[in-house]
Amino acid sequence: MSRALIVCDAPKGVEYFKDFLSQTEYNELTVVENGEEAKRKIVEFDYDLCLINTPIRGVSGEQLSIDIAEKNICQVILFVKAEYQDEVTERVENFGVITVGKPINRQLLWGAIKLAKVAQRRLDMVKQENKKLQTKLDSLKTVSKAKCLLISYEGMSEEEAHKYIERKAMDDRVTRTEVAQYIIHHYG
Repeated sequence: MSRALIVCDAPKGVEYFKDFLSQTEYNELTVVENGEEAKRKIVEFDYDLCLINTPIRGVSGEQLSIDIAEKNICQVILFVKAEYQDEVTERVENFGVITVGKPINRQLLWGAIKLAKVAQRRLDMVKQENKKLQTKLDSLKTVSKAKCLLISYEGMSEEEAHKYIERKAMDDRVTRTEVAQYIIHHYG
């Protein structure tokens, strides 16, 4: 299940995007008419895709696309008039924004959405790896803190504290982190 945000103030455009996205895996669609609403929705929910159809009243679609791409982990596709596409692309591509020229070609739109899906999957993989590494880092910090407490309160060397935690984890059939948390709780 994928979630998409459509930023468009033209009723025909909204229907076009909703119809097109209904044929893809994006089954949760949110439509907003201006940049402020888009920014609120992006904060409230995690979106996989954000389509911005320019021009939008009261805001630069270009700046909105950059703001969303910088602060969120969702793919952004910006639709601009074909005559401005090259110069807009040059300004937004370093922020990861995909630019599509208007009038919109269905085949080109399909290609842009597929590209956005691939990029989103890669980001999700990186996010998962980052989460694993953060968990491992937190575990190492906890174990290090427990070793410091054993060194301070029990007069152990670092090697003795390390062996103590590993031995206790094996004996009790728990993780080193759990042993370390108990030590921290006991001495903390």
